[in-house]
Amino acid sequence: MANGTERLEEKVAHLQRVTDELSDIVAAQRDQIDRLTRRVEMLMQREAEREADSGGTVPLADQKPPHW
Repeated sequence: MANGTERLEEKVAHLQRVTDELSDIVAAQRDQIDRLTRRVEMLMQREAEREADSGGTVPLADQKPPHW
């Protein structure tokens, strides 16, 4: 019976280690997503300010080429 108990304890220990590793990965991804979200918001704000400063014209990147 001790052999079966030992195997179960090993499996539980392995699952606990994997769970801890995955938790660390999820936390790192959350931090990265938060940073990227802040950057996107900053870029969107900059672009909105740039468009407002240009008098509300369509940005060059959004304009259709002259042959259209």
